[in-house]
Amino acid sequence: MQIVVAGQGYVGLPLAVRAAEVGHRVIGYDVDAHRVQQLAAGQSYVEDVDSARLRAVLDSDSYTATTDAAGLVGFDIGVITVPTPMRDGMPDLTYIETCARTLGEHLRPGATVVLESTTYPGCTDELLVPILEEASGLSAGDDFLAGFSPERIAPGNKRFSFDGTPKVVSGIDAKSLDVIKAFYDGIFQTTVPVSGPKVAELAKLLENTFRLINISLMNELATFTASLGVNLWEAIDAAATKPFGFTRFTPGPGVGGHCLPVDPLFLSWKVEQELGVPFRFVELADDVNRRMPDYVVQRVVDGLRKRGLAVTGSRVLLLGLTYKYNATDLRNSPAARVAELLTDLGADVRGADPNVQESDTSKLNVPRVDASPQEVAAADAVVLLMDHTRFDLTMIQEHASYVLDCRNRLSGANVETL
Repeated sequence: MQIVVAGQGYVGLPLAVRAAEVGHRVIGYDVDAHRVQQLAAGQSYVEDVDSARLRAVLDSDSYTATTDAAGLVGFDIGVITVPTPMRDGMPDLTYIETCARTLGEHLRPGATVVLESTTYPGCTDELLVPILEEASGLSAGDDFLAGFSPERIAPGNKRFSFDGTPKVVSGIDAKSLDVIKAFYDGIFQTTVPVSGPKVAELAKLLENTFRLINISLMNELATFTASLGVNLWEAIDAAATKPFGFTRFTPGPGVGGHCLPVDPLFLSWKVEQELGVPFRFVELADDVNRRMPDYVVQRVVDGLRKRGLAVTGSRVLLLGLTYKYNATDLRNSPAARVAELLTDLGADVRGADPNVQESDTSKLNVPRVDASPQEVAAADAVVLLMDHTRFDLTMIQEHASYVLDCRNRLSGANVETL
């Protein structure tokens, strides 16, 4: 089949490459010309797709990247994997709308469109399908098929593979579900069909809301337990020995990426819009997590004060700038807010992250340094925000005069744990 994957980011590119590997003819469509140039040259910018795999599907002519919408003519299945950010407390669905119109203009009878972008319950039926019908002049269900299948990408996760993670699938009717399930059955080891797009849309939001709320619980506990003289990390370890009724979550400097800071707010927004009531759990969890960088900075200020130093003029080294362990992604990383707050207080802030290119760290407005023994020793405070494998934790512990460890990886008289 001829497949179009619209959006060649961290969701779309792995799907496009995998679909090409299993025998489909795939067009990777993206409006970013620089991104398409990289793909055409066999250079992957997504950590879950190495350049060798990309070059292999390019060489076999099973995958092509393009910015030209004319290349979408005649597709059998089109998959939308574009961003869905929140702006001013509201979902920005501009990318979905634009992409739907583009696919609709090239939609032919018998073709199928699947939305993978995270959104609110009802978006497929209420937004996507009407745009496709208007742009194509065709009727959903009678002339073309449609559905929703949420992405479950976990960048850098080595335990659960892309195709080994069960794939939830839905359709606007029985025929749509059959076709969409058959397509994903050829790519994923397991598919999970549900009764309709609204259920699939809610399932995605439920997954991330569950994580957000539990992480926020641990984060708020972290702001109390240090003052109470209780080791939260030890208590979590103890609770995790219970073989039922408890799932292990740990605190940190905040949450980042696209999913946790954004996805649950889609549900909160929809509830407010449709029912006129607040989703208090989500709003509280979001508030707790947004305040965690402020708490981290307050702990640094307090830690320096205990050592006779003011934060103004002190040299602070931030270790691990990405939002996730061993990842390369800086989107919505709490490190940016920590750096901003410390800089505003007059600290000399530097950042180290071996997983991120220097051009990317410049977005945080923090000078980039290596986590060398000299740099660690020169810092008045070292803040371990993310404990990447490539960090030499033993060296950090030995050379730092003071560490605020946000990941509970270090110990010693010079270490304070979040």
